[in-house]
Amino acid sequence: MSTDTPISRFPVADPAGLPADLAERYADVQERSGFLPNVFAALAWRPDEARAFFAMHDALMDKDTPGLSTGERELIVVATSAANGCAYCVVAHGAIARIRMRDPNLADLVAVDWRKAPLDDRQRTVLDVAVRLATDPAAVTPEDLDRLRAHGLTEDDVWDVGAITAFFALSNRLAHFAAIPPNPEFHLLGRLPR
Repeated sequence: MSTDTPISRFPVADPAGLPADLAERYADVQERSGFLPNVFAALAWRPDEARAFFAMHDALMDKDTPGLSTGERELIVVATSAANGCAYCVVAHGAIARIRMRDPNLADLVAVDWRKAPLDDRQRTVLDVAVRLATDPAAVTPEDLDRLRAHGLTEDDVWDVGAITAFFALSNRLAHFAAIPPNPEFHLLGRLPR
């Protein structure tokens, strides 16, 4: 991808003019990863929405529970974003999944066809319910939620499966709408030693 590819169809805020809290978060992300994800740049022009987006993201994605690890949360994003045809989220969250799952191949296999990926029964059930919610929400039944519980997911974990799927459906659609391209840096993350 060329460096002159636009980050968004909408205005991109000047980083020097960001509110202090967003500037601090963006600087931290850039320092830790070595680059600023394009979604951050694309959301910056609407600071209140950027804050809300990141708050929801952090509440759902930055926790490990016995029933749903941070890596498995990323696999939900990869599988549902693939079902929604969102290249940005598949590439970006595929990179994070590679790191959090400590597996350089699993996210790619999940993105192509999660049903054939080397997942255990619990992970397969989680992705089955999440992808169904992403593609045919009315088809999700109480029995689907019971299947998640039968695999050891707590009520909070079951809710998180739905909330992650719903939140990233929003993210997928915004990435499509704004035509946000994935950063080239994402393609190598989690594949090569640092």
